[in-house]
Amino acid sequence: MATKETVYIPLTDVESEHCALIVEKGLAQISGVESHQVELNNHRAAIRVTDNAVIREAVKVIKDLGYGVPTVKNSFPVLGMTCASCAASAESIVKYQDGVVSAAVNFATGNLTVEYLPNMTNAAKLQEAVRGVGYDLLIEDETKQQETLEAIHADKFKKLKNKTIWAVLLSLPVVIIGMFLMDMPFANEIMWFFSTPVVLWLGKDFFVNAWKQTKHRSANMDTLVALSTGIAYLFSVFNMLFLDFWHQRGLHAHVYFEAAAVIVAFILLGKLLEEKAKGNTSSAIKKLMGLQPKTVIVIEANGNERQKAIEDVNEGDIILVKPGEKIAVDGLVISGTSYVDESMLSGEPVPVLKKENEKVFAGTINQKGSFRFKAVKVGKETMLAQIIKMVQDAQGSKAPVQKLVDKIAGIFVPVVIAIAIFTFLLWFILGGDNGVVQGLLAAVTVLVIACPCALGLATPTAIMVGVGRGAEKGILIKDAESLELAKKVNAIVLDKTGTVTEGRPQVTGMLWLNNDDAAKDILLSIEKQSEHPLAEAVVKHLGGIETTALSRFDSITGKGVKADYHNETYYVGNKKLLVENNITIAEQLLQQASQWGEQSKTVIWFSNSTQALSVIAIADQIKATSIQAIKEIQDMGIDLYMLTGDNKATAKAIAQQTGIKHYKAEVLPQDKADFIKELQRQGKLVAMVGDGINDSTALATADVSIAMGKGSDIAMDVAKMTIISSDLTKIAQAIRLSKQTVTTIKQNLFWAFIYNVIGIPVAAGILYPINGFLLNPMIAGAAMALSSVSVVSNSLRLKWKK
Repeated sequence: MATKETVYIPLTDVESEHCALIVEKGLAQISGVESHQVELNNHRAAIRVTDNAVIREAVKVIKDLGYGVPTVKNSFPVLGMTCASCAASAESIVKYQDGVVSAAVNFATGNLTVEYLPNMTNAAKLQEAVRGVGYDLLIEDETKQQETLEAIHADKFKKLKNKTIWAVLLSLPVVIIGMFLMDMPFANEIMWFFSTPVVLWLGKDFFVNAWKQTKHRSANMDTLVALSTGIAYLFSVFNMLFLDFWHQRGLHAHVYFEAAAVIVAFILLGKLLEEKAKGNTSSAIKKLMGLQPKTVIVIEANGNERQKAIEDVNEGDIILVKPGEKIAVDGLVISGTSYVDESMLSGEPVPVLKKENEKVFAGTINQKGSFRFKAVKVGKETMLAQIIKMVQDAQGSKAPVQKLVDKIAGIFVPVVIAIAIFTFLLWFILGGDNGVVQGLLAAVTVLVIACPCALGLATPTAIMVGVGRGAEKGILIKDAESLELAKKVNAIVLDKTGTVTEGRPQVTGMLWLNNDDAAKDILLSIEKQSEHPLAEAVVKHLGGIETTALSRFDSITGKGVKADYHNETYYVGNKKLLVENNITIAEQLLQQASQWGEQSKTVIWFSNSTQALSVIAIADQIKATSIQAIKEIQDMGIDLYMLTGDNKATAKAIAQQTGIKHYKAEVLPQDKADFIKELQRQGKLVAMVGDGINDSTALATADVSIAMGKGSDIAMDVAKMTIISSDLTKIAQAIRLSKQTVTTIKQNLFWAFIYNVIGIPVAAGILYPINGFLLNPMIAGAAMALSSVSVVSNSLRLKWKK
């Protein structure tokens, strides 16, 4: 965007002039916005800017003010990248496009993650821009995209493998002659014959890509390889054809065909190993994608069975699942029962019983039984599809440390070229008679040994493996930043209901004055009509009894319900309801109620018009794994706090049973967020764990937010991590995974930096004045190839860590 131009940013939630005024004030503070106006009726802001970066800032400001900007977020595979500098080049060209809010190219995954304003640009325009710098975007329909991409990668790997084999075979005779048979007749000509196809045919892509980069005033690893092999090859051809040029100057002319050929062979071999290793880092995604079957058996309206492709399944279809089959989409069981293995989604090894009205999820495996279910969520809406997208987004996101590495990788190649030129000049001035030859060789070696790829791969490969490892364990991580931050967490705030406890009240005890089945029928009938959450627990407990018809039913707010049956009035509620209606309570029922009350259980009463018939205890059970999980977290030296809206007695009882040292009761949703802010003011890095809509504010406030997978969709949307099984022990696992991932990133960066810090000066000849050592360009090529492979291999070690 070279000239001042009016840009329209679509707006949502700006419903009044007051809202428009707030947005206008926000836009007025942005440097680079020449003029601005919010068009309320058109639901857009018209701003005049000279730079696309200003649009990104404007979108950020509008969102920060609490209003929406409808953008399109997409992920596209980038084709034709060969190193980390390619990723930086493709990323910068996309960021420069009008209407692009954010863009990140991950070299490890090969994906561009982009957010843009749909009224200003689209996928086709982005593809055109990326093609302009020598790469390509795959913008096919998402269902076909993965298959096409895998076919492209398989084809690329096959071609690379063939190139590598040919390069090694053709380089072998050149190495043998160059090292052992230099005095044989026509030695130079034979080496020229074998090295030419290696450099100019098998290494052609290096030169083509380097030229594309040069046209756009940028440089990448291909530039380094093209310069080094090109110089070595041309220098050798000149020396072979013009021997007298050096002889007249009293020098012996050497050829370096073996260096040029072997550098290409080693770098191709390194790329082959790197591609193979990078393929392994995305194995988690491949495993998840492999969970969904290609076809299903659909029961038609006439009762006939018909096989359907997975993409043709519609919401509401009735699907038959036979023993051992994978479940294709999310749904609700309508007939039949079976145990289903959900370990691939939740990480829990024990199969779950599925009966009528139970939910089933895509990707899970049916065991021995057979059942029919109704498709509720299909395609992109299934839990499996959401998990795959979340894992892909997380693997494509950049950790904060990666941003620094990207800056270094961006200037790396020009700096290396400058060092190579400086090396040649130093040798030319100080190298005596052999200064030109040694200078050229040293410059070539510097260009060969420098490796931006190891730096570029250090962080994303570790993030990919870490996120994938988490997904396999039932821990979904939304972005790299939360994975990097989790290791620093020193305070965890837990919600009680649904997090520490099951979140489903259950009857834990029931005492009857007389064990009368008819009375139980009446209680069940009353509770079935009640809307109170505790009534559901009683219904579930008495589930097998038949209900009776009631003649009247009244709800008494804050106390309970009353109902008439055969001219008798019955009450279900708290003790106050019974006292107000002068109902007698037997001593044994009172004693039992008192005992349950001391255990912080909720007590409800059932009576007729004269006496109490039964007392019932209801409690929200502590999860089986909560006590162990809380001990693990506290043993890690992390402060643990439980916040609940429940009463003090219940909170105290839960805290004592689980070993939680700090807790607060009767806390409102906003109080949870305020408590987290207070901890943050004390310098703590806080993680919030919750499952309900009421936890969403606190989750958004925390540094690391963790949602329970069986909780509300809003909590999972806000949270940066989701524990699919809602098992608290996974939190300690997530923190350990974070520590292991960050340690791996640091190791990778250390070795990548050290490799270049040591390798480049040695290649330049820093040791020559000390011990006469000069690094052979062939060895430099091998070392460069191995540096990338070692970084990826170190990341893969994360897969096998506990």
